[in-house]
Amino acid sequence: MTAPTPPRPRRPGGHLVGAYGLLALTVLLVLVFSLALPRTFPTLDTLDSILSTQAIPAILALAATVPIVTGAFDLSLGYALGLAHVMVMELIVNEGWPWPLAALAVIAGGAAVGVLNGVIVEYGRIDSFIATLGTGSMLYAVTGWVTDGGRIVPGPEGLPPAFTDLYDSTFLGLPVPAFYVLALTAVLWLVLERLPLGRYLYVVGSNPRAADLLGIPTRRYTVHAFTASGLIVGIAGVLLAAQQQIGNPSVGLDYLLPAFAGALLGATAIRPGRPNALGTLVAVTVLAVGLTGIGQLGADFWTVPLFYGGTLLIAVGLAGYAARRRLSGGVHAARDAPPGPASPL
Repeated sequence: MTAPTPPRPRRPGGHLVGAYGLLALTVLLVLVFSLALPRTFPTLDTLDSILSTQAIPAILALAATVPIVTGAFDLSLGYALGLAHVMVMELIVNEGWPWPLAALAVIAGGAAVGVLNGVIVEYGRIDSFIATLGTGSMLYAVTGWVTDGGRIVPGPEGLPPAFTDLYDSTFLGLPVPAFYVLALTAVLWLVLERLPLGRYLYVVGSNPRAADLLGIPTRRYTVHAFTASGLIVGIAGVLLAAQQQIGNPSVGLDYLLPAFAGALLGATAIRPGRPNALGTLVAVTVLAVGLTGIGQLGADFWTVPLFYGGTLLIAVGLAGYAARRRLSGGVHAARDAPPGPASPL
């Protein structure tokens, strides 16, 4: 009789490195840049700049995270962001809408775009890359039609102060956009990690066939994920309009690469191998610290896309490795588990 295979010893240190290595890298970068730039980097001005300028990339990265949980990708994020912030300016400046009504309409429109993406992907059976790239191109066309290729600039009276305060104000001495990011991260963490909806989304993303066998309506939950993503993009569009205070038809595309870099890199942190809100927040933080330090060192403008592109490639590789390692660990655990009682069948 063959002796049972002893279970493989777990290495808690390896798990800690995988889960919190990115967070440790953030601390290390802060220390390195503080030593290299003692007069400019470790200051409140730098902290305020990071919290303010990186809020919208962080929100968009969280928006990208939700469809990735289900195994889909939304490439229309940048185009939708551009249209959303342009529509806010159009409704307030040219149509005379009250800003709260304009903001709510744009956020609802963002959710509608998400529903459209989800329906095309799931019920049209089109790959999410192709489908969202197509809808994104159409959104970009609508943006050009609304603006006629130009910018929407407020009149001499400017925008309502209450609207611009959505981005320019402070709370507890810190820029208020940072609290938007924290609140959104907390909501997504609660939904994805503690509610049945989140567990269903993870099952859909990890094994759609198993989800079908369990009776989980995979199509419906994928549409839900795209809808949530579009809703978050609509919120980001409102904040972008409050920040820039003009309607620029081409600005949204600049946020697409940072969003996916943060979302995919975040899948290697906190819960390695699976996209998660806290990991995305950590990833955006390390990217923001790195970019700020590089900028203060006097790097040229082309280093920003180089940094994001290289980070995206590394993130995809690390996320794939973490997912394979997590799957391998589950297989080993199942193989090494003691046999249960024989089935009567």
